[in-house]
Amino acid sequence: MEYHTHSERETEEIGESLGRELLPGTVLAFTGDLGAGKTAFTRGLARGLGIMDRITSPTFTIVNEYEGGRLPLFHFDMYRLESSEELFDIGWEDYLRRKGICAVEWSEKVPDAVAGAVEVDIRRGSGDNHRIIIIKEGEGE
Repeated sequence: MEYHTHSERETEEIGESLGRELLPGTVLAFTGDLGAGKTAFTRGLARGLGIMDRITSPTFTIVNEYEGGRLPLFHFDMYRLESSEELFDIGWEDYLRRKGICAVEWSEKVPDAVAGAVEVDIRRGSGDNHRIIIIKEGEGE
């Protein structure tokens, strides 16, 4: 599916809609431009899961955990990692076993860890606030 948004709020709304439908254990592999709206999309995703916490980028912590919704949300940022091995070292498989939602920004840095994930690509469009969001269903493992 391809969506076009023209504000941060609209980007969040697409995430919120997706969050209402996700099944336990879903991995979302985010790609896209720096500052394109991956964290905004994740804020909406959290709302769709019923999580009302303040959602922030996990750039310096690698992962932020949010509970309190119908499923937990594990928000990862792989920007500072050099390989999938580093992700496995911090307990990736443990997060998968918890059957929450794993939202992984900069997933292209850890392709083997997110194989089969739902792909969410967010790019800047023609205007300052225009975003193009493409969501592709995962192919399973």
